[in-house]
Amino acid sequence: MPERNQAALDFLLSRRSRPAKTLTTPVPDRAALTELLTAGLRSPDHGKLEPWRLIVLEEPALKRLGALALSRADALGQDAAQAEKAALPFLTGALAVAVIESPVPSEKVPAIEQSYSAGAVCLSLLNAALAAGWGANWLSGWVSHDRTFCAEGLELTADEKIAGIIHIGTERMAPPERPRPNLAEKVTWQSA
Repeated sequence: MPERNQAALDFLLSRRSRPAKTLTTPVPDRAALTELLTAGLRSPDHGKLEPWRLIVLEEPALKRLGALALSRADALGQDAAQAEKAALPFLTGALAVAVIESPVPSEKVPAIEQSYSAGAVCLSLLNAALAAGWGANWLSGWVSHDRTFCAEGLELTADEKIAGIIHIGTERMAPPERPRPNLAEKVTWQSA
């Protein structure tokens, strides 16, 4: 039998994202965040292409992005509720990490597998933050797909995309547990 890491398994069986709106200060300092970023980058990466990069967003940058989200919502004719939902995590947050899908030309590794790798970085970073005792949440939303927001706010190139924005902080209140998938409805077993 393989060696069992029960603590890691227990964590994964009970992990729960924390809503970004419930996160506050303090946030990880640079040393603590460096550990989380290191863990986040230990993700599946077919071909060792590293088709991603990270942008650490400290509070002033988050406020700037919140203002840009409101401006873009107005320019796109979105209603006040859509604008506020997009801007609020930036305006109230103190630390986030944008995981940027940054594809690498490759004859061996399809673009979709590079996208999956960027998503794996998001989940690894999220889980690292939670395992370290921080509250964390993986968000995207319409701003992540708005090319003007991406170019002006994060200086992304035309081929780069936001895979996710991981908000990290201290949890103000524990969220209630939510229903989890029913394995009988989601799992099919094939033996032949």
